[in-house]
Amino acid sequence: MMAAARMAFASSCRVHLLLPSSPSTPILARPRVGFRGIAKSISFLAPLSAARSAALFCSCSSPSSDAVVAPVPTQAAVEEKKPAPAVGEEEKGEVPVGELAGLLDIRVGRVVKAWLHPEADTLYVEEVDVGEEQPRTICSGLVKYLPLDQLQDSNVIVLANLKPRNMRGIKSSGMLMCASDASHETVELLTPPEGSVPGERVWFGSEDEKSIQSEPATGNQVQKKKIWESVQPHLKTTDNCVAVLGEQPMRTSAGMVFCKSLQGASVS
Repeated sequence: MMAAARMAFASSCRVHLLLPSSPSTPILARPRVGFRGIAKSISFLAPLSAARSAALFCSCSSPSSDAVVAPVPTQAAVEEKKPAPAVGEEEKGEVPVGELAGLLDIRVGRVVKAWLHPEADTLYVEEVDVGEEQPRTICSGLVKYLPLDQLQDSNVIVLANLKPRNMRGIKSSGMLMCASDASHETVELLTPPEGSVPGERVWFGSEDEKSIQSEPATGNQVQKKKIWESVQPHLKTTDNCVAVLGEQPMRTSAGMVFCKSLQGASVS
């Protein structure tokens, strides 16, 4: 009898609830492992109505094929089920791209002098008038795309509040903004409209929105908060070669900023 009890427990370790049809009180019987593995039978009263008829069991082995186990959703599955924000709708807590763009100090500039970098074959060095007491020194990787004489005395658009970088021994304080095709084989300078004044700050939107520009961020803030990296993917050129942020044109007081011929190009 003891051997039979061991075999019964090892095979299923199941508890059976038997509900007789008679009005007598049902008894729950289950095997219990006692000292040295000896199975003992215990009984106690179960407060269940005799009108109910069911069989309840649990198993120490793997779940039976009839059991339904609800899967625990993974974090990736939860994220996947989140509705995507509509076009133009910002995620909760995120700063709108238009506000971030307003923190960039984008200015009209004029190249007063340009030469090849003495230590880098792919770089030009430019002195650019951006309305300050002295021209800014800026290094640009445009040697493969623009001849030097095309760069000299050109009117340009400058991103002026990038943190200065040392580029092969020359500190570069800004970036000339350009349009480029998808393969990055053709690159053109962004050009302010005729009559733009060096040093004027550029903005995005209607003519009236110039008056509500925010103060530009510092170079450290632009770098730390990755402001340029957040704005740049939204910059492009239209079919008319006008530079835009989303659908908002880049402007100076004299009109809209453009490139020479690239349509649907990225801006950087």
